Amino acid sequence: MVPIDIGGTDSSTLTGVAYNRLRQYLGLGGSTRIWDIVQQVALIDQDVRQALGGDVVGIHPEPAQWRPGTLPDGSLCEVPAKFQPLQQPDGSEVVLTDEGEVRLARRAGMFYFEPVYAPLADATCSADLAKGAKYIEKYDWPDLWDLGIDELAAHTKKLRHTSEYFITGNVYDHVLAAAQDLRGFANFMMDLVINKPLAHALMERLVDAHLARFERYLPVAQQCDLIVVNDDLGTQQGPQMSPDLYREMVKPHHVRLWGTIKQLSGKPLLLHSCGSIYALIPDLIEIGVDALNPVQVSARDMDTARLKREFGRDLTFWGGGCDTQYVLPRGTPEEVEAEVHRRVEDLAEGGGFVFCPVHNIQPDVPPENIVACYQAARA
Repeated sequence: MVPIDIGGTDSSTLTGVAYNRLRQYLGLGGSTRIWDIVQQVALIDQDVRQALGGDVVGIHPEPAQWRPGTLPDGSLCEVPAKFQPLQQPDGSEVVLTDEGEVRLARRAGMFYFEPVYAPLADATCSADLAKGAKYIEKYDWPDLWDLGIDELAAHTKKLRHTSEYFITGNVYDHVLAAAQDLRGFANFMMDLVINKPLAHALMERLVDAHLARFERYLPVAQQCDLIVVNDDLGTQQGPQMSPDLYREMVKPHHVRLWGTIKQLSGKPLLLHSCGSIYALIPDLIEIGVDALNPVQVSARDMDTARLKREFGRDLTFWGGGCDTQYVLPRGTPEEVEAEVHRRVEDLAEGGGFVFCPVHNIQPDVPPENIVACYQAARA
């Protein structure tokens, strides 16, 4: 039987709008909790996990308290109590920094909050990075996730001793993506070529911050079966940079960060990286990555049969179970079922495959397609 993940990572769950519609379709009550504000994704409840046959529980950072909220389609939800966006006259919402800069914005009619503030955009040398130290230290773990590590560890320990679920610990530790947000995407991509000392200094500071946080997170990690690490390296057509540039500039920081996390925790690593990353997979295996998510099957060179054939001995494929760009939102339930059967056939033989669709299920996916997707995986 192929194991199924629903909500084990922040990229194998459902957006709040899709989750509300699914709960209604399944005849379930209850409230949807939105813990990741940027992606607007839901924590998966036990009743939904059981209905769809999930085998994985993800441990995510959470708020200590929740408050009532509203999703972009007008449906109700709960959000972290400290999340207090400001409504704008044009219907958009913004979140401000302590200095009053717009940090996140959800434009009118859109589903997501986007990072729009690059606090280190004006940095020219490593000394300038000290001015943005608080942004580096808090990146990936905002103040609204204020549930204590002790409480999170106790919850995880109880889950380990009272269930048979596979438990994933999500630590949120972007390096490349964090640097792109903090400097501005275009600025940092140029830094990698024309200001390499600044690029290395920023990534080094990010790794230091992530490792300090992970040391505090260890009581949770020790109760998990696997640790989820993150960095987006691909585009639809290929890696964001040449493999040679990746090896020179970014890989050394991944080696230090992920190698230390693996050593401290003693757990296998699941890397989330979107896009076409075929050319980088040998490097990821060399670093010590054990599993790959989301396996974006619609991207160039990410054919599931080829990936399994070339890398299946060294890597578990955690995803790739159904294309979410075209088939899941636009196909019929029968087309979804056929897509799932094809991907399972490609990836499941000999093990090394955990089923979930490619990334999060978006608001435009019909609930009947969601149910067809997971039912086909169990067939």
